Amino acid sequence: MLTGLRIAPKQSPNLSDRPTDEVPGFDLGKKDAPDAFAERIEKLDLLQQRLYAEDARALLVVLQGVDTAGKDGAIKNVFRGITPAATQVVAFKAPVAPELAHDYLWRVHRVTPDRGHIGIFNRSHYEDVVAARVRGIVSKTDVRKRYEHINAFEQMLDDEGTRVVKIFLHLSKDEQKERLQARLDDPEKRWKFRVGDLDDRAKWDDFARAYEDAIAATSTERAPWYVIPADRKWLRDVVVAEIVASTLADMDPQLPPDDPALDGLTID
Repeated sequence: MLTGLRIAPKQSPNLSDRPTDEVPGFDLGKKDAPDAFAERIEKLDLLQQRLYAEDARALLVVLQGVDTAGKDGAIKNVFRGITPAATQVVAFKAPVAPELAHDYLWRVHRVTPDRGHIGIFNRSHYEDVVAARVRGIVSKTDVRKRYEHINAFEQMLDDEGTRVVKIFLHLSKDEQKERLQARLDDPEKRWKFRVGDLDDRAKWDDFARAYEDAIAATSTERAPWYVIPADRKWLRDVVVAEIVASTLADMDPQLPPDDPALDGLTID
């Protein structure tokens, strides 16, 4: 399943050719999703406990996508089944002072996960090469330089023990329309709706091109991008859980050696 979702280095994700409601070759119906999801969460929970006990490395999960793609939902559903003390969730919004007084990666680096933890970024430094590009905040020349900065930054994180995995939630324009309307119509969710969301929606093609360029330029062997279908929430959650669990399995965290003093110890 993951082979078709992982973007090879310097390969365009060709978003317009990718389905937003299915994973080709992955035969999973909605009725089977709860069991498939539970199986992956159980694996994820075990591996996360080992990562925490090992206390030597970390995992950073970057979630990107257009408005309503399901970043909050994926975080809520996938990571609620694991130890809260060993997870660090950061949501990035438009930079403010003192962030604006530093380079664009400053605010990102200072919140990368501690050793033994899983960090989850809801949006990330990729806003500085996608949204900033579309809105004309930075030039295309500066964006290309930032691709190099980001690759070097993520390489450094990996070298120092923090594995990076990046997930783009691929939503269709029709599904976004339904979700935005649902937000607007629901008094409990209207607070999530911003008029600016419509401005970004009007630039749908510009955002798609910006994401395609960014993913192609920054998907590397050690910090890969995965493009997953996001129209079906239950499928999105299964696939995100699979990617995170598989990444942790590849890291193969080890429990610390037993304390010899514990041998033969019994509890009265």
